[in-house]
Amino acid sequence: MPSNKQRRQAAQRRLQRQLERRAALARKRRRNLLIGVTAVAVLLVVGAVWLITGVGDDESVDAAAASSSAAPTSPAVVDGSDGTCDWTPADTASNPNLRADTGTPPTEVTPTGTTAVTMTTNVGAIGLTLDNAKAPCATASMVYLAQRGYFDGTTCHRETDSEGLEVLQCGDPSGTGSGGPAYQFPTQVTGTETYPRGTLAMANSGQGFDGSQFFLVYGDSQLPPGYTVLGTIDDAGLAVLDAIAANGNDGSNGPGDGKPTQEVRIESMTVAG
Repeated sequence: MPSNKQRRQAAQRRLQRQLERRAALARKRRRNLLIGVTAVAVLLVVGAVWLITGVGDDESVDAAAASSSAAPTSPAVVDGSDGTCDWTPADTASNPNLRADTGTPPTEVTPTGTTAVTMTTNVGAIGLTLDNAKAPCATASMVYLAQRGYFDGTTCHRETDSEGLEVLQCGDPSGTGSGGPAYQFPTQVTGTETYPRGTLAMANSGQGFDGSQFFLVYGDSQLPPGYTVLGTIDDAGLAVLDAIAANGNDGSNGPGDGKPTQEVRIESMTVAG
């Protein structure tokens, strides 16, 4: 017959075991909770990157990134403001949609004044005014490519008419959204860029570099300041863009976003003077 002391010792051992089991269970619950929170955090980060940069190496603009409070990705000094631009070779071997035969623009550029360009399409002519001072390298690149017929015969591969993003995107000879020339140059933003109706800007893949793709804003668009503002569109050009937008898109990228229903083809890009 166990004594009172033995019974008390047995009860203490049972209580100790209960406390140890409860502590182990609490540790397990905390571990599972931490794993769950970590997984959600990873998904949120991946989702944010997906929204901002687009799919793969596609150059694009995304209204879903409009809530981003992105800081300037370029120094305060405008690239090319000293009259020179450094063109970085693009990896044409890994991306068959890049044009390996374009060469590179001259190193010396004009960092003052404006340049007039007429983008003639099968729908009508769109007059563009490039700002040499605001985006000297982007302007020099577009002029260089236009004078070599790079844009001639190419189609505008994307049109959006969703709330907060109303643009026509062009400048990719492959029509895939991932094409471009044999070089790239830094995206030029200060963090104060806005994209109202009539804005001409460069598209990018979120890697800090621009190529040849650009977008024409026909409706005020709420975008983060992550796209080089290249210039403006004249009133006649905006009327052409309105006609293109009225025809809509095929929604292949989602509601209100896709390939223009009516083909938009650049017949020529003419630089004044």
